[in-house]
Amino acid sequence: MEVDEAMSTQLERDPTCIDAVGIAPLREPAIECRTASWERTKRVTDIAIALVLLLLLSPLLVLAAIAVMLDTPGPLLFRQERYGRGRRLFVVYKFRSMYDDVSPDSHRRFIARLATDEAGAGAGLKKLTCDPRVTRVGAFLRRTSLDELPQLVNVLRGEMAIVGPRPALAYELEFYESEHYERFIVRPGLTGLWQVSGRSEIGFLGMLDLDVEYARSNSPHLDAKILLRTPVALLRGKAA
Repeated sequence: MEVDEAMSTQLERDPTCIDAVGIAPLREPAIECRTASWERTKRVTDIAIALVLLLLLSPLLVLAAIAVMLDTPGPLLFRQERYGRGRRLFVVYKFRSMYDDVSPDSHRRFIARLATDEAGAGAGLKKLTCDPRVTRVGAFLRRTSLDELPQLVNVLRGEMAIVGPRPALAYELEFYESEHYERFIVRPGLTGLWQVSGRSEIGFLGMLDLDVEYARSNSPHLDAKILLRTPVALLRGKAA
């Protein structure tokens, strides 16, 4: 269901405080607003990690860019509007993994089917398989999550964090319950609870529940725990 206009406006004005969303927490005591010191520390840490990763992974980024450009005609980067902190729209960057000028309709139907049918089917939020839109190189980039490395630029721009919920697509919001909007009190991230918990094994609503859990429990300890689990999840293919 769509969050009401007043609730949305309050969240945009003060995205750092759960009370601004006007939604009662799922557990007691009520979660307090995150401290300004943690906000600053997290932001500085995000910038440092993003810069180090861009430096260390620069040869891999160059190779991926060459592979994308040689594989199929089209732009190097895929740009798409997503909802971030406070439900503010921003442009997310990825290496292009699909043919140029393809329609998002099949993915839209896929998300709708997962969101409405998963309770009866018991299916996890698996990748859209046998997708004819995906290129040969793109399939490899998606499987290894290398297509998401350009989002380090989004981190430097302050639109994303290293750890946080997945950036939300506009057409996904129509399937949200009211409490799911709490995920927008934090910046979206490159990795998060959903990714390290086995994102291809968790349903759509389960993903949103994990996002809310992260937003309410956001702390240095939780971020460190997720970061430590991310390489293992990538190697096991759970975050691919």
